Amino acid sequence: MNGSGPILSCRGISKSFGPVQALDGVDFDVNRGEVVALVGDNGAGKSTLIKAIAGIYSIDDGRFLFEGSPVTIGGPKSATRLGIATVYQDLALCDNLDVVANLFLGQESVIGGAGHAARVLDETEMEHRSHDLLEQLSVTIPSVRSEVGTLSGGQRQQVAVARSLLGEPKVVMLDEPTAALGVVQTKQVLALIKRLRERDLGVIVVSHNLANIFAVADRIFVLRLGKRAGDFNAHETSEEQIVGAITGAEFGARPNGEAKGGVAR
Repeated sequence: MNGSGPILSCRGISKSFGPVQALDGVDFDVNRGEVVALVGDNGAGKSTLIKAIAGIYSIDDGRFLFEGSPVTIGGPKSATRLGIATVYQDLALCDNLDVVANLFLGQESVIGGAGHAARVLDETEMEHRSHDLLEQLSVTIPSVRSEVGTLSGGQRQQVAVARSLLGEPKVVMLDEPTAALGVVQTKQVLALIKRLRERDLGVIVVSHNLANIFAVADRIFVLRLGKRAGDFNAHETSEEQIVGAITGAEFGARPNGEAKGGVAR
């Protein structure tokens, strides 16, 4: 893990929906070259925090810092410009298009540029860049010209992650990346997450699968009822402690909400 400080910091993030307090004064960090798992029961605030960082939700209170400087995340484009990429559970891929077309959808390379009356897609350039990116990530697909609808769940997930890297982000957020995948496909995706860490990216993984979390995470951040319930070193804790923090069970969490074994921050 890179020790130069957090690439992304959330300070006192609060968000409510009418009478429901989804997030209540949450402090959260992710460092370069680190995988942070974000866990909690349904309704704990995981999705709300991810969508606030991604610019989908505006926050009621709190602030964001990116590379140590205060920033305003005014929407998804603002988050993307900062260097934050998000891969949601639905992946948003077009099954009838091939891998190259999906990777460059909305950001196609063209011959001649915007000033020309007729713009022609630079298929050769896009295919070359696709090969390079997928090779760097060791993505396992039959061909960049395969229709995405013919790929397995694990391969589709890899394509979605690869697409998020075209803008060269510094933070990548993955929402339930192994949900509904088989054993082999899950291994492919977990290996890809490790390669993102090797590229010195900050990686945030939202997942309910603790076995998968312990396979890749450096830290495990637990939310419960919109508040921080623990911040654990994944290599120095157990599933029992994480479950205790998630549920609030006495063996895993102190009355003030800070889990036993959690990292003091």
